[in-house]
Amino acid sequence: MKSLILVTALFLAMASNVFAQEEKDIEAVIASLFEGMKNKDAALLENAFHPKAIMHTVVKGEEASTLQGNSVADFINRIATTPVNTVLDERILDYQIKIDGDMASAWTPYQFYVNESLSHCGVNSFQLIRANEGWKITYVIDTRRKDNCL
Repeated sequence: MKSLILVTALFLAMASNVFAQEEKDIEAVIASLFEGMKNKDAALLENAFHPKAIMHTVVKGEEASTLQGNSVADFINRIATTPVNTVLDERILDYQIKIDGDMASAWTPYQFYVNESLSHCGVNSFQLIRANEGWKITYVIDTRRKDNCL
């Protein structure tokens, strides 16, 4: 009986370590996306996304919100061609990650700064898959607001 308890405890400890590493790997992919934005590094941006990734933004309207789409290629081009003297800095405030096998989601509240001035804030919702090259972003939808950002 003691050996069964010991084996179970050892298994749970190993599983916990594997899960913690998976979370760190997912956080690293998301962090690389925002590092790519800050440095206008198209290769780093592209590397964070799955080739079939989709992007959306929730646009708040007076009566109802709408959905605005953006291709990953357009996003990367827009970031890469941002003027050199403009710094885009999206700061993630927290990571809430859920994983099931090769699929994961991450809920990341953020604040977005342009040249050290707070522009807006909101939440990103990422969907990711584990590909041969590691975790890749397949879908991101975000909210953007100018109030209640601190």
